[in-house]
Amino acid sequence: MKRFVLLSATLLLVMGMVFAGGAAETKAAPAAPAVSYEVTEPITIEWWHALEQQYWPLVDEIVGGFNTTHPLIKVEAKYIGNYTTLNETLVAAHAAGTGLPALSAANTPYVAEYGKGGLTENLTPYIKATGYDIDDFGSGMITATSYEGKQVTVPFLISTQVMYYNKTMADKEGIVIPAKIDDMEAFLAKATKKAADGTTTRWATIIPGWDQWYFETFYLNSGVKIVNDDRISTDLAGPAATALTKKFQDWVNKGYTYWASGTSASSNMRQNFIDQKAFSVIHTSSLYNTYVNLVKDFEVGMAWLPAGDTKISEIGGSVLLIPAKNDQKTKNAAWAFLQYLIGKDVNMKWADGTGYIPTRNSVLTSSEGQEFLNRKPAFKAIFDNLDEINPRIQHPGWNQLATIWKSYLDQIMIEGVDVDSHLTMMAEEINEVLEDSE
Repeated sequence: MKRFVLLSATLLLVMGMVFAGGAAETKAAPAAPAVSYEVTEPITIEWWHALEQQYWPLVDEIVGGFNTTHPLIKVEAKYIGNYTTLNETLVAAHAAGTGLPALSAANTPYVAEYGKGGLTENLTPYIKATGYDIDDFGSGMITATSYEGKQVTVPFLISTQVMYYNKTMADKEGIVIPAKIDDMEAFLAKATKKAADGTTTRWATIIPGWDQWYFETFYLNSGVKIVNDDRISTDLAGPAATALTKKFQDWVNKGYTYWASGTSASSNMRQNFIDQKAFSVIHTSSLYNTYVNLVKDFEVGMAWLPAGDTKISEIGGSVLLIPAKNDQKTKNAAWAFLQYLIGKDVNMKWADGTGYIPTRNSVLTSSEGQEFLNRKPAFKAIFDNLDEINPRIQHPGWNQLATIWKSYLDQIMIEGVDVDSHLTMMAEEINEVLEDSE
């Protein structure tokens, strides 16, 4: 029995040594082959965008230029609708896992939501593998198009908030665009015209209420933290926000401005400006060409928005993204087209044809950039403040926050409800959304 136990133990020891030796000699598994980002066979892809009909000839020209110079890739541009419709369509396709475009545009506020939800391909490996010069966009735009350190989108058609004004009227009547929010009251009083019965015949300005982007910088420059540092609460019912909201309401009540909200708010606002029923309007810089082309009776000026303690504005417009659920061949073709769409030469074509800002530093400082400024001198207000254009607030709950905020401000400005109580209720709703989204 002892002999049997000893023999068994010896066998186990020998087997252990064999297996140990075998483990030592086992070769490491071969590394996975590096991903290739090249397009090697013909492919047709879709690009979804939100560029309205007036821009379709330019879209056709640029897409045609790509198709001519890239024989293996055929791009079909598809207008989906406005950015809200584009977002809904893209999210639905992502959830279904089918019907996705190879490349899509998206409004800038959706970057964090898409990054968190895994909708977007991480473009950082593509940038490194192909040596793409992402730094040519500058740190602000890179931050605005990233999520948790990953480049999940890239800047495409970038704009910011500005005030368009009747320069002919300003020169004739000696009206100066205010540099500070504190100067707004005097400006509004001077630029407003009223009939004998007290009704407004010309508003000093019009404030867009249909998109919080147009009024949120007034809050940011007044020291309001729309999303607090804890990421789960807002300061939109704090003293500074309450005081500014009461100013807005007072300006509406005095007939200095009106809060543009509801169906056709944007087109109605523009028409009032064209008809000289409004001295100025707050809108996106991307519509500069549109305003200039529509206005026949006066010169259009463009100014930076009045400042508070700071004078920052925010990046608007759109980004480009590659859906993560597509196969690698489709992603490679999308990457090739993406680089073309934001290339230096095409970047200037977009700026000339749309009114969006040239986004690349190499373009802004080039002779082409200077020539662009010579043709469109109103853009000096933006070029002089490029360092003040900041990334949008990135939070997964941002779109819900914005919807709640707009709804309550509509009630305050249009229905004239009490500011303090409604901001308190609004903040409670927003805090719940922020906490649930983190």
